[in-house]
Amino acid sequence: MSEQSLEARVAALETRMRELDERVRASEQDAAAARVLAGAADRDVSEFRGELRDFRQATVTSFNALREDMNDRFDDVASGFTEMRGKLDGAAAGQQRIVELLQTVITESGGEQH
Repeated sequence: MSEQSLEARVAALETRMRELDERVRASEQDAAAARVLAGAADRDVSEFRGELRDFRQATVTSFNALREDMNDRFDDVASGFTEMRGKLDGAAAGQQRIVELLQTVITESGGEQH
């Protein structure tokens, strides 16, 4: 093997080593950038989970308040119906008493009953 051939091979190896060194450095930089991006993505996911948890809790709280309000309103309506039913029953009993008194008056006065 000639000295020139050896020098050419060494020069080629040195060039190849520089290229590999550049690729390794680029890979290291890419890996560092990927770690930064992964860390940011992890923080974003954590924030999103927190916001989703807060939203879910607010929704449940709002739903429970709405349900309680509706139950109160239904209780008020039911109470109103009960009160009205009591008044109508009282009125019907009063009318029945009036009919009985009228029957008594008619009977005592000798009138005809229909």
